[in-house]
Amino acid sequence: MKILITGASKGLGESFAKHLGRTDDVLYLVSRTRPSSLDLEDGISRHWIEADLTAPNIHDKILAQVPELDVLIHNAATWESTAFSRNYQFEAIPEAETRAILELNLTAPILLTQVFLPMLKYSDNPKIVLIGSTSGLENVAMQEVAYNASKFGLRGMAHALRETLRQDRIGVTVINPGSIGWEGNVSTDFLIPPLDIVNLTRTIITMSRQTVVKEIDMPAMQDTQV
Repeated sequence: MKILITGASKGLGESFAKHLGRTDDVLYLVSRTRPSSLDLEDGISRHWIEADLTAPNIHDKILAQVPELDVLIHNAATWESTAFSRNYQFEAIPEAETRAILELNLTAPILLTQVFLPMLKYSDNPKIVLIGSTSGLENVAMQEVAYNASKFGLRGMAHALRETLRQDRIGVTVINPGSIGWEGNVSTDFLIPPLDIVNLTRTIITMSRQTVVKEIDMPAMQDTQV
């Protein structure tokens, strides 16, 4: 499979880059910083596309470096600098920060999907996977306005895309994880292991074209806000 992963150098994206592929897969890793997974020698072909997804015309530049594609994974995301802390105050969030969150988390996936659709239609089993968040679910007890709005919007994008692409039989899935324990984080006993999300994604992208997984909510066992 030919798989493109955004935000592939850190967090969950780094786990995708290291563990999602199988022998003979080709991974296109989109990120601003060099992914450490490029140093692995495991029979998986990895190509780094250095890119800021919020830069003008960047989506066409990414497209020019990908000759074939089967799976598009929208993983890159950001949030308020004070998010998930007692220091968060909605009225204190700068306009530039709000715009940056919406641009990367929502606008970039829409534009990137647009440019890659013609290529995905040539795949034998095309899939689009959007990494959402339990923060984007209805009535969730989280207060980060721009981040929550962007993830709620990502779910809307997935549902609309699924209908738009039904005749093309392109599977569109949104996964909504809760609290994730990043690789190297020693305090992960009650957090979602990134490998759980990677394994779930691998299952989804290898399903037949006759099946579509619409949406999966994946909170940590101890998440109480959902």
